[in-house]
Amino acid sequence: MEPLFAILYADVFGTPAYFWMAFAGIVVALLAFDLGILHKDDHEISARESFMLYAGYVAIALGFGAWVWWSRGAQSGLEFYTGYVIEQSLAMDNIFVIATIFSYFAVPRVYQHRVLFWGILGAIIMRAIMIGLGAALVTEFNWILYLFGAFLVFTGIKMYLGTDEATDFDNNPVLKYLRKHFRITNELHGHDFTVKKPDPKTGKIVTWLTPLAVALVLVEFVDLIFAVDSVPAIFAVTLDPFIVYTSNIFAILGLRSLYFALAAAMHRFKYLKISLATILTLVGIKIFLVPMGVKVDTLLSLVATLSILAAGILFSLWRTRKGGPEEAESQQELAN
Repeated sequence: MEPLFAILYADVFGTPAYFWMAFAGIVVALLAFDLGILHKDDHEISARESFMLYAGYVAIALGFGAWVWWSRGAQSGLEFYTGYVIEQSLAMDNIFVIATIFSYFAVPRVYQHRVLFWGILGAIIMRAIMIGLGAALVTEFNWILYLFGAFLVFTGIKMYLGTDEATDFDNNPVLKYLRKHFRITNELHGHDFTVKKPDPKTGKIVTWLTPLAVALVLVEFVDLIFAVDSVPAIFAVTLDPFIVYTSNIFAILGLRSLYFALAAAMHRFKYLKISLATILTLVGIKIFLVPMGVKVDTLLSLVATLSILAAGILFSLWRTRKGGPEEAESQQELAN
């Protein structure tokens, strides 16, 4: 029993191994249940199903946070919940960009869950690499927090100004690279990412990428771009890799399930970007203060983030309510 005990309590990035094992077990079980049972067959996910899935993921995340609170103390629990809320807030903009990708490639709703599911697997790996690298850099070079903070403030200001290159797919370097170096079909082939077809020049049967595969690559690319913002943002809350990583992944899992409800009502969240820019800017200022020894209370950060996010959502819904000026403008744009 001693070797097993030693493995379970071995230190992994400052946290006992059994914490990581428990987290990995939950994530694997959720993904297996999602793909193996709930979405074994392709089908169009309704807004109602999307909300139910999201509620389930949120409940599991809250339960996990409660376990962290109970086993590691109130401060760790608060840091988990704050990181979770910040990642959920900042990743909302990511959802709208993903909807634009699906629209650009004309991906039917029946196949969108497949792209999002495999995109989550990529996000889990990329976030692990980025958080591990970020934690190592911060431990070795504490001054790098100044760069993180300045970058977040700069990004928040860019978001205020409405400059967004993420949706300029015609000039996207990744898409240009794929079109230049890979064979890509003009049409979908069911839910397949690749297909065997003759090469038009040689007649030899070769592998082609489908638009679904290209959409998946772009979803991963966009997630990488947004992770550059969100990962440093959570370092403003805590430098504990376990808290940073687990709160990130639970937030991603939940928001991807909420995608189908949000994507159908994007025009209702016209002012949400202002809230996200505000959160990003404030988090940037907060992380800039960390090396100076100025610590903003975690509970205050959590309340402030929730309040700003709620204000953006409620104001957007009010301004775009049926019959309101913003709603009328949106309907006119759709008509044109």
